[in-house]
Amino acid sequence: MSNTYVAIMAGGIGSRFWPESRTAKPKQFLDILGTGKTLLQMTYDRFLKIIPAENIYIVTADAYQQLVKEQLPALTDAQILKEPMRRNTAPCITYACDKIYARDKNATIIVAASDHLILEEQKFLDVVTKCIDFVADNTYLVTIGVKPTKPSTGYGYIQYQDDKANGDFFQVKTFTEKPTLEIARTFMKSGDFLWNSGMFVWKAKTLLRAVVKHLPEVAEAFREGNKFYDTPGEAKFLQEAYSQCTNISIDYGVMEKADNVYTIPAQFGWSDIGSWDSLYEVYNHDYLGNAVAGENVKIYDSANNMIMVPKDKLVVLQGLTGYCVIDTGDVLLVCEKSKEQEIKQITVDLKVADLDKYL
Repeated sequence: MSNTYVAIMAGGIGSRFWPESRTAKPKQFLDILGTGKTLLQMTYDRFLKIIPAENIYIVTADAYQQLVKEQLPALTDAQILKEPMRRNTAPCITYACDKIYARDKNATIIVAASDHLILEEQKFLDVVTKCIDFVADNTYLVTIGVKPTKPSTGYGYIQYQDDKANGDFFQVKTFTEKPTLEIARTFMKSGDFLWNSGMFVWKAKTLLRAVVKHLPEVAEAFREGNKFYDTPGEAKFLQEAYSQCTNISIDYGVMEKADNVYTIPAQFGWSDIGSWDSLYEVYNHDYLGNAVAGENVKIYDSANNMIMVPKDKLVVLQGLTGYCVIDTGDVLLVCEKSKEQEIKQITVDLKVADLDKYL
């Protein structure tokens, strides 16, 4: 695995997880599962089982460098790639792959988010190992697909072609962003759709060639990077490069356009924990379906709620069904779980109202 690397993306602000996730400390830096480790630490430890420690990179925002160093003290400064601004996943992944390629022309790179939950770790690592082997001698871009367990409207979907199999891998036919419930049900019935996990495996040179072809302006922005990486001029170079990049995801910018994209259908207890409802799904529930994080919560005639409150606070619920009740001390959020997608808009409204201190 000496030529295999991991780029863990840890720069998001997790706005759909407000008010627990804040701009100063987003969800990847929180122990929201109550395991004693943050989501970032869990992700790092997972990959450490198959990838050398020196080959694990964290791509994050400038502002989060110190948080990363505190939570992952074994990392060197060179392993923390600092983005000067948010430009979505295409520039982020291009930067990581380009910098690693400058170090190792034979690099295979796993790209993963820092805030996903994976319950069946060994199954996941087995899938990743298969992907590494699959791309070793081929110019394939692999996106890891997850077999859906319900018609979720919160995930993107990948459709694959049954007639174009290559061992455990299938050529991707289409990508679909978050569908309506009716369309999600159709996808489930068809049997050839997977959830898009947002995790990728490829040779660095394969991805960089795809960026040149499909996102030439991004490729051009990083063209001179090799001259500046790991030098005092890197920060200035990145500032200029990112300012030239459009805000675009790797899915829109590359994967949907490329004709060498493959997926592997897998199941390993995955959730992107992108919202309170997805956290509710993986939490333990009481006999009425309530998921509770808090030591002094009294519940009466209430069911199917997601409750997260301070340990030393007495909270009493009566007559609530299907709600999120999130208390962070300075903010109390009470909203229907079915309408939690509106939380992102709520944070926008708070910013407009000059209530940034709560964001």
